[in-house]
Amino acid sequence: MQVVQWFASWSLPLIIAFIPTYAFLIKKVPVYDTFIDGAKGGFGTVIKLLPHLVGMLVAVTVFRESGAMEYLIKLLNPLLQPLGVPPEFLPMALLRSISGSGSMAIMTDIFQAHGPDSFLGRLASTMQGASDTTLYVLTVYFGSVGIRKARYAVKVGLLADLASVIAALFVTHWIFG
Repeated sequence: MQVVQWFASWSLPLIIAFIPTYAFLIKKVPVYDTFIDGAKGGFGTVIKLLPHLVGMLVAVTVFRESGAMEYLIKLLNPLLQPLGVPPEFLPMALLRSISGSGSMAIMTDIFQAHGPDSFLGRLASTMQGASDTTLYVLTVYFGSVGIRKARYAVKVGLLADLASVIAALFVTHWIFG
């Protein structure tokens, strides 16, 4: 067990130390200059992405603060509760594809209210690990390369998010009852 803990603690620092050392000593790459050039290129990417990210964050904030999310939850709750979907889980299921930090905050609230080992805590954890922030990812990737028409990417991404919600519900009910 101590070997696993040592490996877990030291693997990332060793990899981070190994890569520039290998590049400098074996491949003769000017590591610092290459790093600075990459950082300069990163600023251009940040400038291209910033308007898209601000737009996404404003949309998420307006959705949550306007009461639209609570209204949607009240609307969906009578339909989903007979299927075993707890009402406390709906905000996370709705926000997960939009905002990773928003869904993490909801998961933290679920942990504080119900505990991480409760059914709801396990469901939230499963959902957090089973999906990604589709709209955020599309905003970043498409915004960085200048794609204006998402076409089927949004539909397929949101369909995959729905599949992850269903899978999280099924697996959590199956394993934890």
